[in-house]
Amino acid sequence: MKHFTSGLIVGVVGTVTAGLAALMTFKKAVVDPIEDEESKFEENRRRALRKSRSAHHG
Repeated sequence: MKHFTSGLIVGVVGTVTAGLAALMTFKKAVVDPIEDEESKFEENRRRALRKSRSAHHG
């Protein structure tokens, strides 16, 4: 019974660790690039707005 319990604990910990690693990999591969792209678009929009306002001051 002792070996079964320790094996079960190791299995549960391994499964949780694998799940967390998968989530972190997904975030790094999918979510972060999308957020970076959105921030670049936002920065470009701000620059264009400042540029257009300063160009029309005459």
